[in-house]
Amino acid sequence: MLDRQLGIAWQLLQYHLTDLTDDECLWRPAEAGLHVVERDGAWAAEWPETESYAAGPPSIAWLTWHIGFWWSSALNHSFGDATLGRADVPWPGSAARTVAWLEGLHDRWTAALAALPDEAFASAEHTRWPFADRPFADLVGWLNLELMKNASEIGYARFLYAVRR
Repeated sequence: MLDRQLGIAWQLLQYHLTDLTDDECLWRPAEAGLHVVERDGAWAAEWPETESYAAGPPSIAWLTWHIGFWWSSALNHSFGDATLGRADVPWPGSAARTVAWLEGLHDRWTAALAALPDEAFASAEHTRWPFADRPFADLVGWLNLELMKNASEIGYARFLYAVRR
């Protein structure tokens, strides 16, 4: 079931990433909203101080960064040395590099999951971020939901971009 959920969410994201441009990524749907900022040649993501609706809608750049951030973090904390922090995950800087980054993370994640025996999903052994002491299946399900949510938000932002004035 978790594999099927991931597959559906991944298909939706791929649909919304098709022909994505740098202009779309860097367009801000409103004056307020989470975005990425270039500093010294690297792109850093802003972090919300509140999750209030008044914070405004995020840019596609931020949304794609968010997907990459949680996937990178889940991989690092579940299968690596658990040292990766938010500041360690830059936005790649272009639509093409972002799509390649997300495809690579997807491939690494699906390979890591495929290598686990079924009983690992009932164990908390690999559940270290963003929560612990829960079955790994809970983390996988959460990542599937986050992917679907962010994919939907990217699609909505692309609709808004397409009809902007």
